[in-house]
Amino acid sequence: MVLPLTLGRSADSLRIVTGNANRAAVDALAEPAGWPFRTAILAGPPRSGRSLLGRWFEQTGGGAFVDDADRLDETELFHRWNRAQEEGETLLLAGPASGWTIALPDLRSRLGAALHLEIGTPDDDMLASLIEAHAQQRGLALGEGALTYLVPRATRSFAAIEKLVEEIDRLTLERKVPATLAIWRAALDAVEGPEQASLL
Repeated sequence: MVLPLTLGRSADSLRIVTGNANRAAVDALAEPAGWPFRTAILAGPPRSGRSLLGRWFEQTGGGAFVDDADRLDETELFHRWNRAQEEGETLLLAGPASGWTIALPDLRSRLGAALHLEIGTPDDDMLASLIEAHAQQRGLALGEGALTYLVPRATRSFAAIEKLVEEIDRLTLERKVPATLAIWRAALDAVEGPEQASLL
């Protein structure tokens, strides 16, 4: 399943790939009426699509979205939460997968009562879909058998997959050749290390 997201005034859209790692979060974002205090916190690792999902949520009328909420001044964020409650506004906050320590007691108690959603680790099926999505976004033809070769050898990480496809694209342009086994292997070698690239 792919969710469309229009960026700014452009007609272009980015694909938000859904799979095992984010399906529960996507389902919850589609039904915000039952959120406690109309507030949810969406956490996830870097490049996992937290911001894209938040913007999709906002664009589809789900409510207001605050990205990188952990970087905001806590008093400001506390007032933002209070304002949302007063106005009956649904509020989605995006934060890190770990390491968000809230010092302000009132804010900590309120956000502790919110719905907590987390983007996890992609499985093989989602990994394949992510590779395809990043390649399509770049206009990159991966070549036959690419997913069969790459998926078992790639790190189960959103950031690593994005970097891997970026490296394949760079190598095809640099060498002026299509993406074939030699390119896949060289990209894995650069991103993952030679041991991972040589796995059977």
